[in-house]
Amino acid sequence: MNKDLFQQIQDLIGKSDYRPLNKSEFARELGVPSKERASLRKALSQLVDEGTLELGKKSRYYKPSSRSGDQTYEGVIMFSFSEKRRSAFFNADHPEKLPRSAVSDGGGVYISRRSAGTAIHGDRVSIKLVKKAAPKWHKHVKSKRDSYAKGDDRLEGVVVEILQRNTTTIVGTYEKKGHVAILSPDDKKLPPDFHLKEVLKEAKPGDVVVAEFLSWANTDRPPAARMTEVLGRPDAPGVDMLTVIHRYRLPLKFPDDVLSEAEVIDTEVTDADIASREDWRDREVFTIDPEDARDFDDAIAVTELNEGWELAVHIADVSHYVKPGTALDKEARKRGNSVYLADRVIPMLPEKLSNGVCSLNPHVDRLTHAAVMTFDTKGNMNSARFVSAVIRSCRRYTYEEAFTRLKLSEQAAGAFDDPVERSVVAHMQRAWRLAETLRKKRFKEGCFDLDFPEVRAVLDENGIAFAVKKTEHDESHQLIEEFMLAANEAVARETKNEGAPSIYRIHEDPDPEKLQEFADLARDFGHSIGDPTVRSEIQKLTRAVKGKPEEHSTKMALLKSMMRAAYSKDPIGHFGLAKVNYCHFTSPIRRYADLIVHRALKKIMSRRKEPSAPEHADQTPTEAGAGEIAAHISRTERVAADAERDSQQLKLIEYLENLIKDDSSQTFEAIVTDVRAIGIFVELKDLMVRGLIRRMDLPSRYDYYLDKGRMEFVSGSGQGKNIAIAKTIQVRLIRIDKGRGFIDFTLA
Repeated sequence: MNKDLFQQIQDLIGKSDYRPLNKSEFARELGVPSKERASLRKALSQLVDEGTLELGKKSRYYKPSSRSGDQTYEGVIMFSFSEKRRSAFFNADHPEKLPRSAVSDGGGVYISRRSAGTAIHGDRVSIKLVKKAAPKWHKHVKSKRDSYAKGDDRLEGVVVEILQRNTTTIVGTYEKKGHVAILSPDDKKLPPDFHLKEVLKEAKPGDVVVAEFLSWANTDRPPAARMTEVLGRPDAPGVDMLTVIHRYRLPLKFPDDVLSEAEVIDTEVTDADIASREDWRDREVFTIDPEDARDFDDAIAVTELNEGWELAVHIADVSHYVKPGTALDKEARKRGNSVYLADRVIPMLPEKLSNGVCSLNPHVDRLTHAAVMTFDTKGNMNSARFVSAVIRSCRRYTYEEAFTRLKLSEQAAGAFDDPVERSVVAHMQRAWRLAETLRKKRFKEGCFDLDFPEVRAVLDENGIAFAVKKTEHDESHQLIEEFMLAANEAVARETKNEGAPSIYRIHEDPDPEKLQEFADLARDFGHSIGDPTVRSEIQKLTRAVKGKPEEHSTKMALLKSMMRAAYSKDPIGHFGLAKVNYCHFTSPIRRYADLIVHRALKKIMSRRKEPSAPEHADQTPTEAGAGEIAAHISRTERVAADAERDSQQLKLIEYLENLIKDDSSQTFEAIVTDVRAIGIFVELKDLMVRGLIRRMDLPSRYDYYLDKGRMEFVSGSGQGKNIAIAKTIQVRLIRIDKGRGFIDFTLA
């Protein structure tokens, strides 16, 4: 072995600022030529054998952690729930510092219920690592007993200290146990009971209530809380949505100072507002939005050129009305984004702005910030300029209306009596030719097709689900999507090249192990896939499942195998979209990130002293400030997404409940998504609702048993059909637990 190389590695890892490197990074750091890479690999392997290094996640080499029990790690504890046990996983602030033997397949450190102490889901804690204790039954199995006797090095966590409580509000059912008032939380990741120290007079056992967490010092007693609000009986209209709102601590109203600021804003665009803006009011500009949309923050205009197109994406100029440091700005930053629940919208901005002067309503003057781009016939962007403008939208279309117009023949498109309608329909079809070109180019460059139909509950005037609506991602959606992606990419490139502190939308590369797990699932569904870390292999698979029963389940599994998109001050690119530059610019009415990006772009325009730029650019955050904002709005976005998912799930369950009240024998077509010892996981094809056929609910006359090797339930009698992943079966609903969101089916 090359002793000099061995010493160089030891010198490098001995530095105080050493960060885990993989083999390629070691080679670059040490300047190792290609012909000596084999020696480098041998040296690293020897250092691992000696215990000087540990081989960890993503093939990186870590310094071994102290096993003395004194070293602690800080992070967040997250509880999981099953019918058999409550356990937790610890997500470290610096996972790279954890020894490999402590990290589970899911990436966290396992913590048993006993070792979690009085920690609650979401708390910031510090832990120490200890040798994982052998289960009691192992002492009866020689191979297991010998494994631990020889020093099995698996580690698990023990909570040492609770640094910061996450739980402040608990929503659940109020009950009396003798003279003791108990709250059973809806969120099963929380302890099963809270002792209510204070109870409101109007509360009755069985009511859904809100409580404030007080303390928890002893695991022998339940945590303490005090009741703060009574929401009502669990089956009363609206209580389910209020439960979601309080569970996620979503704001129900705006502070008085925010409303006061909004009230004095002029509802009309004045001459002073438009004095320095590019005037687009005589140009044909229009909007396409969902049928139930109340705010319209983007409008488009496409002009055909000799060798391509000009695309103008006009975005509501919220930054003109919401200034940094104002009460409006502080509240928008705090909320981070609007939240779209099944029965309501909790907006980021007051209605006077979101549905009024900032909304690009038709036939009225509105201020915009626009990205005006030119493309050649192959969809390559030739140029992009950014202007403050004023528009007057000539039409507002729903996606459904736009889709019907895109499908019209040239003759039918020209048959409208209204000349404006004839012109806009021709404009829309011209716009689709550009959008289709951009879309083909995007997928050719490696973007994944993860679009699938969306199912939402339709509510009556009392908020009760009586139907479902399935929205296809058709050409009308794709047209707007392509134009928004183009504008976001152009703006991100501009702010990055100018070095202006801003906020970017990022999506990091996935863990190869997670992609391998996804590939295994795809094979279970009967699809062949090569190396899942190769983009083309995933693209080939998404094309193969298009329109098939397993499309939704496969694409959801792919999404789960990837990192979650987030906001960052650093423009590191977007893996899923295959874009080097990407940000959110197109929805400042409902996303604070976009508002920051608008301010950053305006500052660049002002610095260049363009005629269309405002005279005084708004204050923008520093790079450190942008980082803080990005971290905060990434959290608020996750909260919003979880709340929106829960609200829709509740209403879809309600719809199913109402269906079986009318006809308990009703059956549904479902696809098998997984087979486990507990039973068969299925997804309803039309509703995309997931549930479980428990093993105990399988028809006993067919004597089903689990074939673990083939992962399918086999009929021992030979009369029933074998049930395996990807099979389509008929099921009947038999049991619903709304509190936990569990739905149980049986074979029909």
